Amino acid sequence: MDVLALVTAVVALAGAAVTAVLGYWAQRRLRTLDQRNLMEAYGAALAWAAYDLQSRLFNILRGHAIEQTPGKGHGFLTGFLTEGTAEDGEYARRSTVFLLAEYLGWVEILRRDVQFLDLGRSRTNQQVMGKISEIGSILNRTPSGGPEPLRVFRTQQRAIGELMVHPEGEPGRRRCLGYAEFCAKLDTDDNFRRWFRQLLADIDSLAEHPGPSLPRLEEIQHRLIGLIDLLDPKSEQFPQSRRPFGQHAG
Repeated sequence: MDVLALVTAVVALAGAAVTAVLGYWAQRRLRTLDQRNLMEAYGAALAWAAYDLQSRLFNILRGHAIEQTPGKGHGFLTGFLTEGTAEDGEYARRSTVFLLAEYLGWVEILRRDVQFLDLGRSRTNQQVMGKISEIGSILNRTPSGGPEPLRVFRTQQRAIGELMVHPEGEPGRRRCLGYAEFCAKLDTDDNFRRWFRQLLADIDSLAEHPGPSLPRLEEIQHRLIGLIDLLDPKSEQFPQSRRPFGQHAG
C-alpha cells in the first residue's frame, strides 16, 4: 500500500507539474497573441496618422517649391490662407494642427498601453519606438536662429497627446478624437484651445515666412516615412507612401 500510495503521489505530482507547465505556455502564447494584436491595431492607426501628417508636410513643402517659379501658381498654405476665403484659412490652420495632434495622440496611446507589455525583445518594436523618439526630438528642436513654427517641446507633445486620447477609450481599445470632435473642443473648451493657440498661429507664420522652417519640416517628413516603412514594410497599406520631399530621406 505504501508503494502504491507513493506511486500515486508521484503520478499526481507529475500531472500537476505538466498541467502547470502547459498552463504557463498557454498563458504565454495568449499573452504574445494579445501583444501582437495590440501592436497590429495600434500600429495601423499610428501608420495612418503618420501618413496623413507626412502628406500634409509634403504639400506644404511642395507648395513652397512651386511658388519659387514665377507663373506656377500658389502652394497649399498660400492658396488657402492668403488667396482663399476666411473658411479656407481656418480649415488650413485647424486641419494641419489636427494632423499633428492626432499623430501625437496615437504616440501617447501606444506609450500608455504597450509600456505594460513585454515587447522589448521585438527588434521591429524597438525600431518603431526609436523612430518615434527621433521625430519627437526634431519637433522639440530649438534652431540656433530662434523658435520656429510647429516646434513642440517634449512635455507639450505628451500633453497634446493626452488631450487627443478619447475619454471613452480603455486599455487595448483606445482611439483619438476625430476632426469634428477636435474642432468642437477648440470652439467650446478654452483650456483645450490654449494648448493649440500657438500652433494655429504657426500656420500663418509658415505661410508668410516659410523659408527658415523648411529644412526641419522636410526632416520630419522623411522620418515619418521611415516610421511608415517600419509599420508597413511590404507597402500593403500605403503603396504610395514613399514620397520623401527633396533628394535625401532621413
